[in-house]
Amino acid sequence: MDSSETHAGIGVRSATAMVATGHPLAARAAQDMLAAGGSAVDAAIAADAILGVVEPMATGIGGDLLAMLVEPDGHAISYNGSGRSPAALSAEVIEKLPNQRIPERHALSVTVPGAVRGWFDLHARYGRLPFAQLLAPAIALAEHGFAVLPITAREWAVFEPVIKRDPACAKLYRAGNTPRAGERFANPELAAILRAIVADGPDAFYLGAPARQAAAANQAQGGVLAAQDFARHHGDFVLPLERKFRGLTVLECPPNTHGVAVLDALEELDVLALDRDDPATTLAMVEAVGRAMAQAKKTVADPAGNTVATVVVDRDGLAVTLMTSVFKRFGSGIAVPDCGFVLQNRGSGFSEPGHVNGPAPARRPYHTVVPGAALKDGRFHAGFGVVGGAMQPQGHVQLLVRLAAWGEKLQAAIDAPRWRLEGDKALAIEPGTADAVVKTLREAGYSDPEGAGELAGRSDFGGAQFVVRDDDGSLLGGSDKRKDGVALGA
Repeated sequence: MDSSETHAGIGVRSATAMVATGHPLAARAAQDMLAAGGSAVDAAIAADAILGVVEPMATGIGGDLLAMLVEPDGHAISYNGSGRSPAALSAEVIEKLPNQRIPERHALSVTVPGAVRGWFDLHARYGRLPFAQLLAPAIALAEHGFAVLPITAREWAVFEPVIKRDPACAKLYRAGNTPRAGERFANPELAAILRAIVADGPDAFYLGAPARQAAAANQAQGGVLAAQDFARHHGDFVLPLERKFRGLTVLECPPNTHGVAVLDALEELDVLALDRDDPATTLAMVEAVGRAMAQAKKTVADPAGNTVATVVVDRDGLAVTLMTSVFKRFGSGIAVPDCGFVLQNRGSGFSEPGHVNGPAPARRPYHTVVPGAALKDGRFHAGFGVVGGAMQPQGHVQLLVRLAAWGEKLQAAIDAPRWRLEGDKALAIEPGTADAVVKTLREAGYSDPEGAGELAGRSDFGGAQFVVRDDDGSLLGGSDKRKDGVALGA
């Protein structure tokens, strides 16, 4: 059932429920779950499981899950399902590394995957439909295959050097013959693991063959991940951080994520005029974000760091922004033999020893995934995510300024060109940005990164998924043209 209408620049409108996610198959599955009486969380889990099948370079059961939820009465809660480093990640292990920093694709960059436990934790609190029903569409796609979409195919080919270094990964993801747009790809090994998870719950993953084989694969390449690290994993429901901005209460996940950078930047900007037509406004935004992210790098750590996003609001008013990630594309590049997934490399987010975010046993690293939401008059107003590593907080700030300060329409705000800080004074500016804005930023000393971006020498300006409650009570959904996704009413 689809009660939605699409309006140019505005997005998709629905009077009842809304889905925005990064792949049409995921969006339709979420829509089907809502039509079957499922909750927003049911729909988001179904969509996320599919994304792990159809976008393996971005997410999967070898990665982490974080979520932001707003209940119908306006109560907000966040979920941190990020995994911890192995218990054997000792100082002696780190001291042997160059500069005592964990390299990006090193076996020591692997942390425990939190996605599967996250699905079950969220479902236990908010789910309505049987778990088997939620994973059935993903299992069918993994078993029988799907047509690879254009942006996915391009990223698959670009990051072939990552997958070809590990024989299991090369075989699984077809190094040397990566699927082109329109070609079919199947992953029956992953289908079998998902079926086991349906049958036996999260223990099938955290106490079963996937944990043992992941540990063996990691240790074979010099890592220290153990099956016991899987067994000890748990996620946490925690209160979000919040700050006021232009009449909204903006909600972000607390550390170990850098959601606090969004709030710090918005607090600095809220006292300014933020004249849309003045290029100095964009300069002020860049400077505020730069200061906020620098502060986060100094202070964010475990309080005991590529991604997909799904935003769903159901007809009862429960809203969820659910995000999962294996961090860099194809994560560590280490695949788990016979299990159909790659292990994340989130441990490369640790700083050097002695830093507040320094590596240590059983510790969560600095995490870039930040599902967000906003309240208006104490009730849900928006749920949003902007995938793309360090682009995530930068995307939040840019979109919230466009929507809340400048009054732009949802889809137009998502489509508008963005900028991305790649370093203290290195700023990538997306084509289409007004010449006067570009001139102001360059004259302020922000140089072109010249191919320093994360995606094949081109800066990654992210992919936004956004749902907003309009003044008349209807829902507006927007999905980023930079990805393969879609927004659908339900």
